[in-house]
Amino acid sequence: MTSTARPVEPADAWAMGLALDEARRAIRTGDVPVGAVVIDSGGVVVGRGRNAREADEDPTAHAEVRALRAASETLGRWRLDDCTLVVTLEPCLMCAGATVLARIPRLVLGAWDPKAGACGSQWDVVRDRRLNHRVEVVGGVRDEECGALLRHFFELQREE
Repeated sequence: MTSTARPVEPADAWAMGLALDEARRAIRTGDVPVGAVVIDSGGVVVGRGRNAREADEDPTAHAEVRALRAASETLGRWRLDDCTLVVTLEPCLMCAGATVLARIPRLVLGAWDPKAGACGSQWDVVRDRRLNHRVEVVGGVRDEECGALLRHFFELQREE
């Protein structure tokens, strides 16, 4: 797990709060509470997403993919090369790949995912030198809150 070592920027903490709001909404549909937002260079939210695999019966309905799609629709373009993706959990292989393909220059993540993370934990897709685009990763932003939300969700699932 490698990330840029620096103090948490207030804008990143604020945006992570919005992503956490999205994550909490995912619980209503029985989806794993992961949320994401895309912020443009002016600090405006241009895309929001939350996990909806259960709600949509769609294996690709991850928070990051949904937020990237919403941002592309809002901006009218697929290249999001002036945006930041903020997500409560380290992206998986699919979402890391989508982040690279969208040309996102900066990724802010909350909790690391040591089992399936593809931005420094298990793999490091977003900074793979074989690809034509690399992403700056800022990890651990509000990680305790992000991790606690996930832990609580899975504790409740085990009780059922």
